[in-house]
Amino acid sequence: MARVQLALNVSDVDVAVAFYSKLFGAEPAKRRPGYANFAIAEPPLKLVLIETADARSSGVAGALNHLGVEVDTPDDVAAASRRLAEAGLAPAVEEGTTCCYAVQGKAWVHDPDGAPWEVYAVLADAPAETSLGCSTDGCLPAGDRSLAGDTATAPISCC
Repeated sequence: MARVQLALNVSDVDVAVAFYSKLFGAEPAKRRPGYANFAIAEPPLKLVLIETADARSSGVAGALNHLGVEVDTPDDVAAASRRLAEAGLAPAVEEGTTCCYAVQGKAWVHDPDGAPWEVYAVLADAPAETSLGCSTDGCLPAGDRSLAGDTATAPISCC
């Protein structure tokens, strides 16, 4: 099953979890400090909440962190990567990366306005002591800072 992922920056993950639990009638599939994700069956959605310490004062609370499409297998990621490359989108591929408390394979592209999209498959759960791996500037594939445009300030972590 494929589903769209929406990752949001939030100022208080506990308050956000309470709201989204009521909105979707579901509890988070995963909770870690400053992080929660929901695997919602209807509508098919992976909702990720990333607490950003200065979200309220900086104006990024509720702001988009990144978007994604969760697929079932690494083969699905590879097929999407080939399709995106054939369409001229030059995906940045990561295999076996640990982020969002999971081991994942993924391919990244950006829309015309710079919004990051990932096609990803979760390969395994990562231990709770694993870091989130996200920055307040959003997520980019590790080691490929060129996608952000400004290579001096681009985040080098992923979600």
